[in-house]
Amino acid sequence: MRSHPLFGAYAALAAVCFFWGTTYLAIRVALETFPPSFLVAVRFLISSVILLIWAKWRGEKFPQGAVLWRTALNGVLILGVANGCLTYAEQLIPSGLAALFVTTSPFWLTGAEALVPGGEKLHAPTLAGMAVGLSGVALLVGPDSFGDHANMNSLWGFALLQVGNAGWSFGSILQKRIPRGINPVVSGAFQQLAAGLVWAVVALALQAAPEHPSARSIGAMLYLAMFGSIVAYSAYLIALDRLPVAIVSVYTYINPIVAVTLGWLVYREPFGPREAAAMVVIFLGVWLVKRFSR
Repeated sequence: MRSHPLFGAYAALAAVCFFWGTTYLAIRVALETFPPSFLVAVRFLISSVILLIWAKWRGEKFPQGAVLWRTALNGVLILGVANGCLTYAEQLIPSGLAALFVTTSPFWLTGAEALVPGGEKLHAPTLAGMAVGLSGVALLVGPDSFGDHANMNSLWGFALLQVGNAGWSFGSILQKRIPRGINPVVSGAFQQLAAGLVWAVVALALQAAPEHPSARSIGAMLYLAMFGSIVAYSAYLIALDRLPVAIVSVYTYINPIVAVTLGWLVYREPFGPREAAAMVVIFLGVWLVKRFSR
């Protein structure tokens, strides 16, 4: 099996499916004693420095000039905006619910593709798929956000994560338009460095530093840096570089299942018939959008 030419690519995809699913729980654990801006900044600064040292040791080519600046900007969008919004959102909603909301990112990716020159335009089947997926979101958000005992945290968490999804989608499309020639792992390192530096400025401005970080939160932050940023993000870029997008996108369905399971096991986050039905409807909407998009 290992002799298969795409064995490494499929192994990378398996790492994405599992490790990114675990990061939702790790973020919640790290937030027990770390401020969100500090967590995002330190996570990406640690991972980027390790990756850049590895790339230098390997003699990899680094991006230069305009390519470097475009890579950095895309990193701020893909990682800085997306993970920043996710981290802040997990102060409002359970980690499993956050993972389900992030699953709607293909809607943004399809919409962003329609806006860029030469991109595929939206058509009726795609819009219908979006409507199906959003009805699943409404099933999750509606009962909590309206009524006599309304809790707006779900609605605000969803809105925040849609900003993150938009950043991820626009940044990903822009990254695809950068000329190839740089190892995708090296590009990912510079993206993480840019995201970490931007959030470091935010953390300094907010004077966001932990007073008494717990060993549990420190371990979660190091896990995010190693397995969420170095292993999983590098694996994602490798898989995206070598496999069709339709195959890589399977992580969209697996990540929430891993996140929901871990959230229930560790924090006993609520997951009953309503949440299960909403997950199925959201997955159906995502599948329809992918099915009728290029």
